[in-house]
Amino acid sequence: MKSIRVLVIDDHELARAGIRSILAEDPTFEVIGEGKNGIEAISLTEKLMPDIILMDINMQEMNGLEATKRIKILYPYVKIVMVTVSDDITDLFEALKQGAQGYLHKNLNSETWHEYLRAIAFDEAPMTRELAFRILREFSHKENSPSDSNPLTTREQEILGLIAKGCTNRDIAENLYIAENTVKNHLKNILQKLHLENRLQLARYAYENGYFQR
Repeated sequence: MKSIRVLVIDDHELARAGIRSILAEDPTFEVIGEGKNGIEAISLTEKLMPDIILMDINMQEMNGLEATKRIKILYPYVKIVMVTVSDDITDLFEALKQGAQGYLHKNLNSETWHEYLRAIAFDEAPMTRELAFRILREFSHKENSPSDSNPLTTREQEILGLIAKGCTNRDIAENLYIAENTVKNHLKNILQKLHLENRLQLARYAYENGYFQR
């Protein structure tokens, strides 16, 4: 398997060491550089061209959200995962708004990190049920119904509803009695049709458009 080249950005040296230690447990990951603020993140991205950036949110000089916004404009292919100790849901949505592909809590176990980052790297990011319901609570006041001009097929709408409930690709495949690769292809089509970038944005779209209640 191709190694996943990772750039680590955090203003605390111990935090960077902890992240290095977690990634070192899985040979899939290769830490190619480190930085301590958003300015260094931009410079190192241009120099090293990583596959994934693990970005702290709160840093001096330039925070992770601003750096994410600038990097995604310059290098849209680079995947950015925000890493934080915060449980504030607003941090998550602000990160997604700026273009991040994911969000990891520093207190999660290393196996969760490895699984999540591999999924991000290979465009099949899972959403945990906990995260799904946190998002649901955030958007529970929204009661918008799907648009009459909905471009999705019936099958795609079924899949979107299951994503809203926090189902993984495997869960969806078992639920609909189809192959997991078929689910992945459906997801690619859904993302293209809705002009979205990742699974978290799909979940947000699903909640905003009433798919969770289906």
